[in-house]
Amino acid sequence: MKNIQLFFLFVTFAITISCNKQETKQETKQITNSTEYQAYLQVDINKALQTANEELTFWENKLAETPNQYPYNLKIASANSQIFQLTGDINQLKEAERNLVVANEKTNYNNAGYLRSIAKNYISQHRFKEALEVLTKAEYNGEKLQQTQYILVDVHLELGNLDKVEKYLSKIKNIKDFDYLIRVSKYNDHIGNLDKAIQFLESALEIAKSTNNESLMQWNYTNLADYYGHAGRIKDSYNGYLKALEINPNNSYAKKGIAWIVYSYERNPLEALRILEIVTKENASPDYHLLKADIAAFMGNMAVKETETKIYLAKVTNEKYGAMYAKYNVLLFADEPTNSLKALEIAKAEVAARPTAQSYDLLAWSYYKNGNIKEAIQISKNHVIGKTFEPQALLHTAYILKANGDQKEAQELKIELLGAIYELGPSSGQKIKNI
Repeated sequence: MKNIQLFFLFVTFAITISCNKQETKQETKQITNSTEYQAYLQVDINKALQTANEELTFWENKLAETPNQYPYNLKIASANSQIFQLTGDINQLKEAERNLVVANEKTNYNNAGYLRSIAKNYISQHRFKEALEVLTKAEYNGEKLQQTQYILVDVHLELGNLDKVEKYLSKIKNIKDFDYLIRVSKYNDHIGNLDKAIQFLESALEIAKSTNNESLMQWNYTNLADYYGHAGRIKDSYNGYLKALEINPNNSYAKKGIAWIVYSYERNPLEALRILEIVTKENASPDYHLLKADIAAFMGNMAVKETETKIYLAKVTNEKYGAMYAKYNVLLFADEPTNSLKALEIAKAEVAARPTAQSYDLLAWSYYKNGNIKEAIQISKNHVIGKTFEPQALLHTAYILKANGDQKEAQELKIELLGAIYELGPSSGQKIKNI
């Protein structure tokens, strides 16, 4: 019972923010302006991609001329990674890994900089334990130790090792340092201190602006836009995505963010689909198709939903994705009786690889969907309740509580979740009412 009480103490804080969202929504319904973002949907030349491809060709030619120059492999990997970020092409991420392995093998895994580079690649692939393994070697090496500690914060946060996160944050603490600020921001978001998370990220943005680093500014604007959305500051969120697009008109993530506002806040699914149709032509990431499927379902267009879901499934069958889309697969398969056991299998693997509250939520949800309420409630109480502020996890928990007979707690949570519909999406309204 103590855990349940702690849970609702945390939820009250989270939902206060959500309630503010609802109030904002009632005051202003139209946030976006298609004339402002339309120009970014009609970009003929992807300059950033063009530059990255030129870099790739240059360094590949240099390596062909002098095959023993393994530092060129690092340059190639950097271009590969940039192309992946711009296009979602998984082949580029795997090529980056291959080149980074070559460079590390040539140096017997004794170069801390090379180790950090491959660790970042593993993080992108959600291979967090492997990232931690190479970072441990880099930490022992000691070269530019603080750079290694930055990435150790990232990995331990992904693995749910909050004590380690706090340990490393105390070592790198510097409120005038961009790399520290973005990590302490992410940590505060993780533990539910959204206001602080925003403050730290706003400070980081000022540093990025002062250095005129467009790459950092672009990253910062999109992440701030996400936080603003969580806080119910929808207009600020929209402006953040626009700022990112001013820097890079081909920023697919920013376009997706605007599509979400159009869909979830303004309830204009047709326009959201129009934006995403363009996004999926310039970026191959599978999850965009699931969002399109969700919007189509909200519209009652089951044919489009089925088509987009099939496209997603066809893409993620590529073994190169590994566990990158484990969460999406669990949520998708759990809702299909014929695949619910498959969802459970994936969730178990995800917990083994990444024992966070979010992973345990997927496991609890999978047990719930397979009719094992006893196992689901035990996992929720031991590993989820009071340990995450994600609305989706809270929604799952409410269903599990209700199924376990904890009707009062479920109904209290239901009332509070009604304020989180923007983050969960319009289709969540009926799900919440069914609790």
